[in-house]
Amino acid sequence: MTTATRGSVGTAHTRVEGRDKVTGAARYAAEIPFAELAHGWLVLSTVARGRIRSVEADAVLAMPGVLTVLHHHNAPRVDTDYVGLLGTPPDPSVALFQQDRVAHMGWPVALVVAETSEQAREAAESLVVHYDQEPHDVAFSAERQSEAYALDGHMPGVVEKGDLEDRLAASAVVLDAEYTTPEEHHNPMEPHAATALWEGGRLEVVDSNQGTTWVAGELANLFSLDPASVRVRSEHVGGGFGSKGARAHQVAAVMAATVLQRPVRVVMTRRQMFSLAGYRSPTAQRVRLGADADGRLRALEHRSLNQTSSVHEFVEPSAAAGRSMYGAEAHHTASRIVRLDVPTPTWMRAPGEAPGSFALESAFDELAERCGIDPIELRLRNEPDVGPVSGLPFSSRNLAACFEEGARRFGWADRDPRPGVRREGRWLLGTGTAAASFPAGAMPSTAAVTAEADGTFTVRINAADIGTGARTALTVVAADALEVPTDRVQVRIGDSDLGPAMIAGGSMGTRSWAWAVTTAAAELRQSLAPGADIPAEGITVRSNTAEAVGALAQKERHSFGAQFAEVAVDPATGEVRVRRMLGIFAAGRIVNPLTARNQLVGGMIWGISMALHEEAVRDRTSGGLYGADLAGYHVAAHADIPHIEADWVDDPDPDDPVGIKGIGEVGIVGAAAAVANAVWHATGVRHRNLPIRPDRVLLAGGDA
Repeated sequence: MTTATRGSVGTAHTRVEGRDKVTGAARYAAEIPFAELAHGWLVLSTVARGRIRSVEADAVLAMPGVLTVLHHHNAPRVDTDYVGLLGTPPDPSVALFQQDRVAHMGWPVALVVAETSEQAREAAESLVVHYDQEPHDVAFSAERQSEAYALDGHMPGVVEKGDLEDRLAASAVVLDAEYTTPEEHHNPMEPHAATALWEGGRLEVVDSNQGTTWVAGELANLFSLDPASVRVRSEHVGGGFGSKGARAHQVAAVMAATVLQRPVRVVMTRRQMFSLAGYRSPTAQRVRLGADADGRLRALEHRSLNQTSSVHEFVEPSAAAGRSMYGAEAHHTASRIVRLDVPTPTWMRAPGEAPGSFALESAFDELAERCGIDPIELRLRNEPDVGPVSGLPFSSRNLAACFEEGARRFGWADRDPRPGVRREGRWLLGTGTAAASFPAGAMPSTAAVTAEADGTFTVRINAADIGTGARTALTVVAADALEVPTDRVQVRIGDSDLGPAMIAGGSMGTRSWAWAVTTAAAELRQSLAPGADIPAEGITVRSNTAEAVGALAQKERHSFGAQFAEVAVDPATGEVRVRRMLGIFAAGRIVNPLTARNQLVGGMIWGISMALHEEAVRDRTSGGLYGADLAGYHVAAHADIPHIEADWVDDPDPDDPVGIKGIGEVGIVGAAAAVANAVWHATGVRHRNLPIRPDRVLLAGGDA
């Protein structure tokens, strides 16, 4: 081994696969060729509730190139009696064609398979399905509380400490406000796509997903297969944001490949993604805060309601956002769900924290106004020493440092706290701020590192790079652990045969994978004798971090941040323009500043989109969405995005081998609230319902 070059972690690195992506050499799931490939096209229900009376397949089977039509009468049977990811049962929506029941508009009712994609689409659009339609209910609102019930998701649904009503009664200032966020959709650039084939008695699936271990396990369970007989590959992924797990297209492809005994590819259309890829549920939230005259909290209550489907429970834990943020003698939070005839929601970037922080951080801004205290000062006065509910110590908590640095760079000290007094021509100007937090967890993972005979190293870990730069980050981490330059390290990811590893989700991917890679690399270095020859097959060391992760001391582990926004509002047209944003984060040791900044800025842009643009609206008559495409569903475009800056303070996690926390989601948390708080400062009108559309600005004679 040659003398190593130290210090790759923390320096900027372009993506190791960047050239392949910009030249087209990197192929995504729907682009990889297969011999004798057939194409499947999903047919979705046109009613929101009812039963399938008949599927008129004969005419379609006679069309050119059509190979089969799968539906509830002839599709392979699947098993749903198992526990899936995070200890939850599978969503029956992925158990395709097992019954005649239709649970929502866009429910999969058939799959047409043909020789070409064009033939499959034409035939699918020609397929006639008759239904016995039943009355449906898709009307979500805060008034559905009587039908709602609390649900534990990936965190407890209800957490209570202290006597809430007593502490509210003892408070000098009480805020009681309701907030809403709309249904929102992921819309990654790359649609969901999967190709399934049987090879030597083994099922292979080439897919676009956030964790091949996850998808392989779900398929093995559904089709009652030996897990060792299922291989899922997903090398390049064009975005996921929580939507790319086990979905209908993979199951449909496996069914068709099983029936036809040839490779079958199923790709969702953009419109189908609005029904089949999950989404963020709308929320109705109530926040009650009680404080002394000096702004110190006595009571914090946050209750949130979200919708779920009639066939599966999914909770958007928005009320949990405050459990780690602010201390109070009485601290009550509850996330509840109501069942409707809609598709099942799913995880979407910062599930819970993104909509929950809008309500909580807007409420804190309102409380600051009532107390006559600067919004940053109010937050700092309520900084907890330990977890406000858990009582556990923080691994580190540098939120105050984020606010201090952010306020300095944003020019917060020059802000006139009075709303509606700053003008520039026709524009009213305002500034706002909000805090951000997201859990920093780690999950067990395995990795293998091989010292090759030519002096290079190969890292094999079943990570998923969904556009975050994970492949590059792991190259950098491995290079430092091996004490070699990055050009001597090659990282292979995205293959379930590489062994179990954490999915790309929950801001836990890079932290979990880097831990496994660092462990294997350190053990390999110790096993290599100086000057010893390496055999042709190389020397490999494999790690498993289950024991180490399980031994972590119980602490509150979070990334934190401070969001700042300046907006301009035209009171004549209702137009809101974000002029600049700044986010300062305490998010552990930053592995690659180049891609890390991209992640944080991307989250902040999504926060602008959440505040001003995104809103999926359901038609109560049909049960479907208006404008289920990127023409009807508005997202922030290039012209909507101003100067955005993201930076960080030093914040390595002492309990992590590399010091990593997680950055994938904290960038969106608090961003919408910062924009909304800035709109209040500009206009003097509080907007508690997202998005802040021009019509809402124009119609707001008081609280909106």
